[in-house]
Amino acid sequence: MKEIIDQNLIQDHNLKNSKSLEKDFEFLGEQLQQRGIRIEEIIQKLDSFMIAIPSWGTGTGGTRFARFPGIAEPRNTFEKLEDCSTINKLVRCCPMVSPHFPWDKVDDLKELKEFADNLELSFGSINSNTFQDQPGQTHSYKFGSLTNVSKEVRNQAIKHNVECIEWGKVLGSDSLTVWIGDGSNLPGQQHFTHALERYLDSCSQIYESLPDNWQMYLEHKMFEPAFYSTVIQDWGTSVLCAMELGPKAKSLVDLGHHAPNVNIEMIVARLIQFQKLAGFHFNDSKYGDDDLDSGSINTYQQFLILNELVDAEYRKAKGFNPAYMLDQSHNVTDPIESLINSSVEVQRSYLKALLVNREKLQGYQDENDALMASNELKLAYNTDVSPILAMYRMRAGGAIDPIATYRSANYRKNLESARPSTNSNSSGIV
Repeated sequence: MKEIIDQNLIQDHNLKNSKSLEKDFEFLGEQLQQRGIRIEEIIQKLDSFMIAIPSWGTGTGGTRFARFPGIAEPRNTFEKLEDCSTINKLVRCCPMVSPHFPWDKVDDLKELKEFADNLELSFGSINSNTFQDQPGQTHSYKFGSLTNVSKEVRNQAIKHNVECIEWGKVLGSDSLTVWIGDGSNLPGQQHFTHALERYLDSCSQIYESLPDNWQMYLEHKMFEPAFYSTVIQDWGTSVLCAMELGPKAKSLVDLGHHAPNVNIEMIVARLIQFQKLAGFHFNDSKYGDDDLDSGSINTYQQFLILNELVDAEYRKAKGFNPAYMLDQSHNVTDPIESLINSSVEVQRSYLKALLVNREKLQGYQDENDALMASNELKLAYNTDVSPILAMYRMRAGGAIDPIATYRSANYRKNLESARPSTNSNSSGIV
């Protein structure tokens, strides 16, 4: 692909905004200094806070009712990587791609690895797919995969997950994410206990295939595609299964997979405490699923979740090393723009959490001063950290204003002839 967004374009845009950014950064630094916070120490923290892009997120999503394709959508895994590289060039915090198999399967995985290397991208967690039937598949997953009553179906699903591990080895990954759509739509359809027993038996066979340095992420979801019960329906079931399987199995938290009003930040704290937090699929939700851009609805909740993560960093919590990834469906926006926005919003919450005075907060908690403890969090949350984010991007070679820079390049229009529409979609809800 011809390079549409290069360093010259980014630098030209940055020149227009750099002087005002420097003033804003200096002013914020003075404000933070009054609170005993050194802005240069804060900005350096962003070097180690990286977020993976979901390969499937680069395509236009859809609902059960319709899908409205955009122009110049990626038609294969290589083109997905090109879009991921474009995102990372602009934001400089997304050097990893999380692939999904068999959607991202190619004939030569070594070639794919070399292609990613040339784009300065690496691969994050491997996602398996046993929630839909693939062309030529012998057995159907209509009534479940890893928990199916049929041993033949379960073996097929197990084999796929083991294959994903082997493919991941070639790509340089070190984790496998397992989400299943197994469950029931009618009372009495499924024996709850037997289904979970089958899940554990299947997962134990997958677990045995993990290399020593790999981890297995168990992802739960309250509902859908099953609408009466799902086998791994909440974090409690997920963590119990992870404990049963062994130390390499952990619970992955998808922000949109919970019941309304669930205290997600407390769930995060519990998983950290028992060394079972795998990581996150960042997104947002208003009603029942995880299709919305990260930080588009409940930014305070996102901040509170990141507050628990920063607190674990501060305490040097044992076994704390979560993986961060976006997981969204972009139905009416340009996927690249949404992924840019979302990565910045997650970074924003992380930065704000770094501004919390942990010693003061602990003091208010020990004194049972509920109001001041809450206000200490609000002080950090209400601080505009945009100058820090923009300065980090500029120093790292990214764009001060990534959306404006992206739009100025006419990225989609310039790729339209090279990527004719297929009117199909390889992405989905995970």
